[in-house]
Amino acid sequence: MPRPTSSPPHVHFFFPFFFYIPRLVFLCSLSQVAESQIQDQKLQVLLQLRKSWHNPSSLDHWVPSNSSFHCTWPEVTCQDGLITELNLVNLNINYSIPPFICDLKNLTKLDLSYNNIPGEFPTVLYNCSKLVYLDLSQNYFKGPIPSDIDQMADLQVLILSATSFSFDVPASIARLQRLRILHLNQSEYNGTYPEEIFGLSNLEELSLAYNGKFVPTRLPRNFTALKKLRFFSMPQTNLFGRIPEMVSDMEALECLNLGANPLTGKIPGSIFALRNLNQLYVYETNVSGSIPQAVTATKLNVIHLSYNNLTGNIPEDFGKLKNLSCFNLQNNQLSGGIPEGIGHLPALSDVRLSNNNLSGTIPPDFGKFSPLRRFEVAFNNLTGALPEQLCHGGTLFGLDVSYNSLSGELPESLGNCSTLSVAMLNNNGFTGNVPGGFWMLRNLTALYLSVNGLSGELPEELSPTFTRIEMSNNKFSGKIPTTVSSWRNLVVFDASNNLLSGMVPTELTELPSLTTLLLSQNELSGILPMDIVSWKSLTTLNLSHNKISGPIPSKIGLLPVLTQLDLSDNQLSGLIPPEIGQLNVNRLNLSSNCLSGPIPAKLENTAYDTSFLNNPGLCASNSFMRLNVCNSKSHRSSKTDRTLIMILTIAAVMVIVLLVLLMIRTSRKNRDWFDSTPKVTSFQRLNFTEWNILSGLEELNVIGSGGSGKVYRIIVNPSGDAVAVKRISNNRKSDEKLEKQFVAEVEILGKIKHLHIIKLLCCISCENSKLLVYEYMENSSLDHWLHKKKRLSPVSGVANNMILDWPRRMQIALGAAKGLCYMHNDCSTPIIHRDVKSSNILLDSEFNAKIADFGLARMLAKPGEAVSMTGVAGSFGYLAPEYARTTRVNEKIDVIASGWFS
Repeated sequence: MPRPTSSPPHVHFFFPFFFYIPRLVFLCSLSQVAESQIQDQKLQVLLQLRKSWHNPSSLDHWVPSNSSFHCTWPEVTCQDGLITELNLVNLNINYSIPPFICDLKNLTKLDLSYNNIPGEFPTVLYNCSKLVYLDLSQNYFKGPIPSDIDQMADLQVLILSATSFSFDVPASIARLQRLRILHLNQSEYNGTYPEEIFGLSNLEELSLAYNGKFVPTRLPRNFTALKKLRFFSMPQTNLFGRIPEMVSDMEALECLNLGANPLTGKIPGSIFALRNLNQLYVYETNVSGSIPQAVTATKLNVIHLSYNNLTGNIPEDFGKLKNLSCFNLQNNQLSGGIPEGIGHLPALSDVRLSNNNLSGTIPPDFGKFSPLRRFEVAFNNLTGALPEQLCHGGTLFGLDVSYNSLSGELPESLGNCSTLSVAMLNNNGFTGNVPGGFWMLRNLTALYLSVNGLSGELPEELSPTFTRIEMSNNKFSGKIPTTVSSWRNLVVFDASNNLLSGMVPTELTELPSLTTLLLSQNELSGILPMDIVSWKSLTTLNLSHNKISGPIPSKIGLLPVLTQLDLSDNQLSGLIPPEIGQLNVNRLNLSSNCLSGPIPAKLENTAYDTSFLNNPGLCASNSFMRLNVCNSKSHRSSKTDRTLIMILTIAAVMVIVLLVLLMIRTSRKNRDWFDSTPKVTSFQRLNFTEWNILSGLEELNVIGSGGSGKVYRIIVNPSGDAVAVKRISNNRKSDEKLEKQFVAEVEILGKIKHLHIIKLLCCISCENSKLLVYEYMENSSLDHWLHKKKRLSPVSGVANNMILDWPRRMQIALGAAKGLCYMHNDCSTPIIHRDVKSSNILLDSEFNAKIADFGLARMLAKPGEAVSMTGVAGSFGYLAPEYARTTRVNEKIDVIASGWFS
């Protein structure tokens, strides 16, 4: 049987291949067409998106080109030709998110942060089924987070920070079981957050920070169940109670921030046992006690325990934290020395230990082994020299060692520290010359050298970056150089109480930015420059206690913003230029000179009755100025003397009669209280009766008076408890305004209660008078301490150990700010004070600030809504310019007023 003939092998191979080529080509072309259509569809979605946002200029490059060109746009990320990410950050988008954005079916990440998008939470994003990353922070969203947000079940990252979302944080967020990162900080939540959040076992980052309207709560017991949590941030969220010891169970924790909360108790030692912890923030709480001595958190690089009540020594173990970069323990009550080992840490860049009770010397190796950027140890009891190598790393920009007892010469190396921006070396015992290079540091803007024993002369040249030099109470000598005209950007120059000599150079008057010039208590002589027209910004000029002679330059009176002028204790002569009367100064002193002639008529005011003393040649037209009366004879005839005696006798009799009548009237007024039944409206639990108050309305108890009446300090019980009573009479037609103020103050203070707002105890009404009874504030007003209380050191004669030191000033400012914040933001109806000033900030025995005097307050109809008034109310000098111009009332007029405390 014959065998079949077989085909050649190559025929079997090529025939099928050539048979399928046309089909393959056809299918490929179909695929390319489909892919092109898909790309065109995605491009059209992006173009439509841009159009719906009204074509912002930041997206001008979104224009059609080839089908896949959009994948190269910086805001778009593609994978295999499919759009997976939109990063639309800070593009000035002002319109809502359109629903067709979810036509991008493969979108996994959407970042719209730092825009101006309005409206409620965009539930249209529920249709983006593959979305795992959503960032809507820094926008204008408002209203609640929807309770069905758990429809976005695949979310792993949810960032809603710095928006206006309000109400409670919904429990449904805790059903997003895949969440790794959850940021809900800095919004307007006025309820609380669900404890179920702490059951999200996959969480690596959780931030609820800066939600000051959260209901006060303790840290939930289950928060330590978050075993994967690396970042935990809840500062300023009204947490109270203790930090639990079981925090050590959170083994993965790298950053813990619980600052600015009313936490109490000790810092648990277990925190410092967390091996992965690298950042610890427990600042501005009420934790107390000593810092745990055993520190084993080997990765710790940030310690921020400032503004607490910590006591004891700084643990030596801190010197073992090789990763430590930020070391902040300022504003505590720590004592002892600074451990030597801290100066050896290789990564240390930020040291803040100010406002403690630390003693001993500063370890000399600070800066030698690490690139320091900030070094602040002010307000301690440190002694010895300043470390030589603080700027060894070439990165130091902030140095504050003020208010210590440091001594010796300033290190020469600081004169080569080109990065230094602010150097505060004041109130120590430094001696010798200032290193020459200091004056030419190209980044230095402010140099504080006051209250030391430094010597030498002023520099011929000064770096143009300098804006402030304070060098008072030293031993600087020599003349003010004529090259001072090159100090063009100087704003404040204080060289008072030194040994400077020579004339005040004309070149000093050429500094256009100068606002404060203090050269008192030197040995300056000669006449003053006559041409000072460049001092357009000068507000304070003090040349007192020198040997300056000649006339007062008339052009001083033309300085447009000068408010304080002191030329006392010199040898000035001649007339007081009439132009001086044109100044609106709140402090004027020309006493103890050789001036003569009449004082300008506009200065004949009791506000200046001590401004011209010890100038025998000066006279005034009125005797109340404590000067000779102009055109009077030095020797009067006996007839004139008799006439004067007769006039004075008649005047004395009239005064006595008036005093008797006044006493009778006062007695009758006080009796009127007892002749009628007073009505008492109490707002607090009282430990006194109305008769305790009424019986104390005597002149010897008066502690102040103002436009609304007198204020009394009255002891109300045998324990010595005192109250302050404001008395408002309504027996004159002109007192209709006072009646309105009384009603306003009672209406407001009767409703609000806050730690930093004066407490109204009760009001007492009778036929002819009304009384407002307040808690008594032992330290009077802020105005009293700023303007009337002398605080000179018995040693140096300067404000060295001021009662109102900077920490206390900060305490007062924060207290006033918290009171205003409560009025503006936390009251159901916002309250505008309209007369915020230093005399209306009262201080208790601990110098805690409380806002008082609500007689001009105004309630807004809606938060943030401005209201027009029929007239302007308030105190001159504290009024917001736009309020005086438009009479529109909103929260801003209180804010700008508080910024003008002086």
